[in-house]
Amino acid sequence: MNKVLLGLIASGAILSSSQALAAAFQLAEQNVSGLGRAYAGEASVADDASVVARNPALMGQLSGTQLSVAAMYVQPDVSLTGTSTNNGVPAVALNDNSIAPSAVIPAVYATHKYNDKWSIGAGVYSQFGLATEFDEDYVAGQIAGETEIVTVNAGISASYQVDEQWSVALGVNHVYADAKIIRNLGANNLGQPASLEAVHLEGDDTGFGWNVGVAYQIDENNRLGFHYRSETDITFDGHFRSALPVTLGGTSNASVPGYVDITLPAIAEISGSHKLNAATSVHYSVLWTGWSSFDELQAIIGTSKSAFTKEENFSNSLRFAFGADYQLNDYVKLRAGMAYDESPADENLLSISIPDTDRTWYSFGAEYTLPNQATLDFGISLLRGKTQNFIETDKAQSQWGFRSKGHAMVFGLQYNHTF
Repeated sequence: MNKVLLGLIASGAILSSSQALAAAFQLAEQNVSGLGRAYAGEASVADDASVVARNPALMGQLSGTQLSVAAMYVQPDVSLTGTSTNNGVPAVALNDNSIAPSAVIPAVYATHKYNDKWSIGAGVYSQFGLATEFDEDYVAGQIAGETEIVTVNAGISASYQVDEQWSVALGVNHVYADAKIIRNLGANNLGQPASLEAVHLEGDDTGFGWNVGVAYQIDENNRLGFHYRSETDITFDGHFRSALPVTLGGTSNASVPGYVDITLPAIAEISGSHKLNAATSVHYSVLWTGWSSFDELQAIIGTSKSAFTKEENFSNSLRFAFGADYQLNDYVKLRAGMAYDESPADENLLSISIPDTDRTWYSFGAEYTLPNQATLDFGISLLRGKTQNFIETDKAQSQWGFRSKGHAMVFGLQYNHTF
């Protein structure tokens, strides 16, 4: 394949992150009970069966058999304003007020306390995902198009109560990942329509990882927790096609094998929870994500070993969260929290396929006690991102200047039942 086609692929990252609501394309939304306090204290709070996702060492704090079913509705607001071009295309043609569609993120968990020492649990949820969509005839189609990644994590864990203070847990995770990237030709001098599908690559894969958790009960009112999740290697193995003619480096819509290797980063979290009085508790967390493993994207297309490398140069990132809950009465518990989420993206390598930014969370929630050992959680978070200005250059040396803004709202509902 010639340089024109390889340039189109390289300039459109296989993993964008406009819809993801934590650093880069990471998702924080594994439950709704934590959503109400901006996910502060997730490694130390034993609210419900969703501890399987953030620290299974807490499963021993839950009695009997517990089930939690959650759904979170994500409403992104990611917009682009064109600021400059060098090819005669008016900058206003780059404007797009919505590049990320809304989505629902589900999760389900179950735990069982086998005896005073052992507990087991399982969960199905997502930790990474995104979606961005541009019009087919978008003028900067080589760096826009459609990008989507979906991951499903199915995990099982066991915890052991060492003594009155210490508990530990070990878990294994099976990750299914599916990705799609479409790039259109956009404004060009090849005599082709802007909507021509120059890149279409779809693939999926599965991978395995592991996680460990530790909880330390200082006393009846204070607890610390730590959780670590390993990296997971994924190879998106699928097919590539291009509507470009063979003379321009395409495949004339014929499919050929293609794949992209990535490493989903390791995650570590340390949390504390402290009960101040009979009604009030405070929680905090520091979450580290090892994004340095995502330093480049390399793809191999067809059988000729033709490859591209796109530098990403992500850095490890931190997320800081503080929250509280207040037991209003026998039936209602109120929650609130704030978080600051660092972006791992290199400011010199920003693009419209990864318009990532630091963001601040403002969260509120409540838990309502139902009859028959059940509870219902509600949560809402407002996310405010910083405005970014950058210029992206494609392989045709067209320079596209942008101002990006990224905000979002998350609504969640969760049902919990103890059997």
